[in-house]
Amino acid sequence: MALILSEEEKIFFDTVKEFAKDKIAPIVMKMDEDGALDKSLLPRLFEMGLMGIEIPAEFDGSQSSFFNAILAVQALAQADPSVSVVVDVQNTLVNNAIIKWGSDKLKKKYLPRLASGKVGSYALSESSSGSDAFSLKTKAEKKGDRYLINGQKLWITNAAESEIFIVMANLNPQLQYKGISSFIVEKDFKGFSVSKKENKLGIRASSTCELIFENVEVPEENLLGEEGNGYKVAAETLNEGRIGIAAQMLGLSEAALNHAIEFTKTRTQFGKPVSSFQGMQFQLAQMAIEVESARLMVYNAARLKDLNKSFVKEAAMAKYHASQVAEKTASLAVECLGGYGFTKDYPVEKLYRDSKIGKIYEGTSFMQLMTIAKIILDETRI
Repeated sequence: MALILSEEEKIFFDTVKEFAKDKIAPIVMKMDEDGALDKSLLPRLFEMGLMGIEIPAEFDGSQSSFFNAILAVQALAQADPSVSVVVDVQNTLVNNAIIKWGSDKLKKKYLPRLASGKVGSYALSESSSGSDAFSLKTKAEKKGDRYLINGQKLWITNAAESEIFIVMANLNPQLQYKGISSFIVEKDFKGFSVSKKENKLGIRASSTCELIFENVEVPEENLLGEEGNGYKVAAETLNEGRIGIAAQMLGLSEAALNHAIEFTKTRTQFGKPVSSFQGMQFQLAQMAIEVESARLMVYNAARLKDLNKSFVKEAAMAKYHASQVAEKTASLAVECLGGYGFTKDYPVEKLYRDSKIGKIYEGTSFMQLMTIAKIILDETRI
């Protein structure tokens, strides 16, 4: 890793990793069983500057790079993918959307809060709009100097902890996706409520909730971007978010591989460590190759984003590949630990459950393949 990270990046990564090992790892299983984030963690994430990594210093942020945000997500995921996705959504979706699309007034109003203590959520998905993200039914209506929003959102990450929500609603349904606009909604806006919290297979400490909008009044100034530009806000933000999910899956893969290696070096069968058997060595070697390939793809996509170069294809490839590697590596790690791996006494069982979501949220694996295929078919080749 030292060969592909600068000294400053390595120090940052190691600092976050050490924090995750000391403060998160000891409470991971309890959070998983409780299905809730430990309340002591959020203040610590803010104190470390991990919730506002790219936010400019003038708005109390860390004014760092997208790449460092990705490193933070990766390092946290090695301890707990649930905590990792809290930081991921805050940085790659919520903060980035406001930095790029927010007016000066919105930036001054919300970025300092997001950097210092307020959690944010990104509300796009609905019961009828998953992969077809722009078939959403939530509607917005202009009323004088305000917008009224009505509808429901499902599967919204961080919703139980959030106080600031970026919400996509259709202002002109006749225009279909071109009628979608983006708004910033606060938790205490009249008519807005956080409803059902999902009981999930994995990343259980990360809250996933339904949102209800009943004539929610949103000030005109809280329009994010321009009217009818919500589809562009969503598409471009999600392209960045996919690199974050890829980083989460990378960290998970690294953790699963490390647990498998350590266990097989200490577990003895037939008088010698399991790791001494060639069959096990080959399996671990293949896992390591795939994890390394995922790391290179994730880092490459993040570097391209920071250089303001085209990264959509690379983001889709990284998200697709890293989620495939995560599920496979976590599954093999369970097998490497044998009966121990199937119990909750060892962390690989949880990593296996956590890995499944990587192929689903922020664009399913099929959607990533569609994106990749479209781009490579449009590219000029010799």
